[in-house]
Amino acid sequence: MRPERTDGTSGGGLLVPMAWMYAEYIADELLRTGDLMEPSTLEYRAGRDALALTIFLSDGGVADALPATRMDELRLLTAYGTAWRRWVCERLDALAAAPAPAPDGVRRGPDPDLALARVAWRWLEETELLAADLDAIGPAPWEPVDVEEDLEWPQDTAQVWTPAWQLGLPLGHLAIHLY
Repeated sequence: MRPERTDGTSGGGLLVPMAWMYAEYIADELLRTGDLMEPSTLEYRAGRDALALTIFLSDGGVADALPATRMDELRLLTAYGTAWRRWVCERLDALAAAPAPAPDGVRRGPDPDLALARVAWRWLEETELLAADLDAIGPAPWEPVDVEEDLEWPQDTAQVWTPAWQLGLPLGHLAIHLY
């Protein structure tokens, strides 16, 4: 890829999606540090893409290492029970509606960062992964649990097909906690 030029002589060349690539890099580092699974798995990709989307859509990365306040923000955005899916759709739509102006005033076409973010979101939404049905594993949170009982993973755990983001988001959240 040719680097983006800001002196007005780029001739409409290819823009480098640096914000997206930085978000992907940070997400990859978080997952690798957590050492939760092999980087070659689809689950890892789901976690990386969910984290990268969260980082990119929450106003991108920051210089240097991730500060504690930034980690807290990512932890809150990826927490179970949050409306993460709706938040992602709203942020993607908002970015598409208000394209950022080019530094030199030359119109260059679609934002390459946003294009890659949309590709990642489409993959997370449309790809289904086989996962354990967590609702079938144990009692509902409002039911009393016998703490004396030895809680083991059932051997005949039901499995369901779930959108990749539903598996990647908790993986990313756990990686943030382990960072």
